[in-house]
Amino acid sequence: MKVSDRISGVFASPIRKLSPYAEAAKAAGKKVYHLNIGQPDIQTPPAFLEAIRAFDDKVIAYGDSRGDTQLLKAVRSYYRDWGMDFDIDEITITSGGSEALLIAMMAVCDPGDEILVFEPFYANYLSFADVLNVNMKAVTTKAENGYALSGEAAVETVITPRTKAMIVTNPGNPTGRVLTSDEMDLIARVARRHDLALIVDEVYREFVYGVPFRSFGVVPGLEDNLILVDSLSKRYSACGARIGALLSHNAEFNAQIMKYCQARLCCPELEQIGAAALYSTPKSYLADVNAEYRRRRDTLEKALSRLPNVTFSSPQGAFYTMIKLPVDSAEKFAIWMLEQFDSHGETVMIAPGDGFYLTPGLGKDEARLAYVLNCADLERAIAIIGEGLKTYPGTKIPA
Repeated sequence: MKVSDRISGVFASPIRKLSPYAEAAKAAGKKVYHLNIGQPDIQTPPAFLEAIRAFDDKVIAYGDSRGDTQLLKAVRSYYRDWGMDFDIDEITITSGGSEALLIAMMAVCDPGDEILVFEPFYANYLSFADVLNVNMKAVTTKAENGYALSGEAAVETVITPRTKAMIVTNPGNPTGRVLTSDEMDLIARVARRHDLALIVDEVYREFVYGVPFRSFGVVPGLEDNLILVDSLSKRYSACGARIGALLSHNAEFNAQIMKYCQARLCCPELEQIGAAALYSTPKSYLADVNAEYRRRRDTLEKALSRLPNVTFSSPQGAFYTMIKLPVDSAEKFAIWMLEQFDSHGETVMIAPGDGFYLTPGLGKDEARLAYVLNCADLERAIAIIGEGLKTYPGTKIPA
C-alpha cells in the first residue's frame, strides 16, 4: 500500500513531534517537565464527571448532528453574557476546537485557495490546511515590537485572488498577545473589503492579564464574515473531553457545514452531557484560574530574567510565551535536553519555535513555553533550561 502525497506532506506538529524523545527519557528514569504543551494541571470542575455519573439512559444513542440541546442552550447563554446573541441554529457543537477549525477551513476554501495568518501562529493551523490542500500566507509580527501588527498595507500585500479567509487567534498562541481595538478594526476592514471569512479562535478569552479584551463577536459589520471557534479544553481544564463549537450568523455557512456534521453523525454524547454541566460552573472558578495563571506568568518571567542571553516578551493573555535562545537550533537543543542532559534526574521538554512560523528561517532559535505547571515546578524547569544552556554544545556565547 502506498500512502497519499497529501498525508505525507502534512506538517508535523512542533508541540508533539518530539514526544518519542520525551517517552524515551522517562523510560530511562528521568523526570520530564512538560513546557511544550498547553495541558493545564488545574482541576477540572467536578460538575463534568458528576453529570456523566448521573447519566442513567440504558442506551448511549446517536445524538443530534448539531449537538446536544442542553449544551447548545448553555453555549448560547454563555455568549449572551459576553454581549453576543446567537440563535441555536447558529451554533454547532464539534469534537474539540480542532474539528471546529477543520470544518471552518473546509467550508470556506477549495483546494489551492489561501488562508492568511499572522505569524508566529498556532502550528496546527498549517496541518489542517495541508490536509485540505489549502495554502497559507503569513503576515509576520515580531517580538521586538510586542508582536503588534505593522499596518494595513502589510496585510493587503499578502492578499491575492485566491485568498478566502483569515485566521486570528486572540489572545494569541504562541505569543500570549492580546489584540488592540485598532488592530481588530483593521482586520475587520480587510475582511469586509475582500469579503473574506474571518475565522477567530478566542478559546483563551478568560485568560487576559491587565489589558482590555474585546471579542470579534461584538465588532459591527462582520455578521456575514465572522466564524467563531470555541473550546472547553482550556476554559475549564477539560482538554481530553474534546468538545468545541462553531458559531456564525452566516446562514449559508451554517447550512453547508451541517452536511459534514451529518456525515460524521454526532459528537460524543457523554462528553456533551458533561460539557453542558461545566457551563454552570461559578464564575469565581474562572476568576481564580485567571489569578493563578497570572502568578505563573510572573513566576516564569522572573525565572527567565535570570538566564543570560535569553530574551522574551511579556504575554498579555493565554498561557504561552515565545523565547529566543542563544543556540544554533532550538529543535536540536530540545532533543539534546531529552536525550543527553539531566539535572539530578530531571529535564525539560520545550516546543521548537520554527514550527510556529511559515516563513523559512524564522523561529529557528526560538521556543514556545506553556506556563501550565505550578509555580515551584516552573521555577525548577526554567532553572534546568539554564543549566542545559551552560553545557549544550550549540550554545552561542555573545562576543
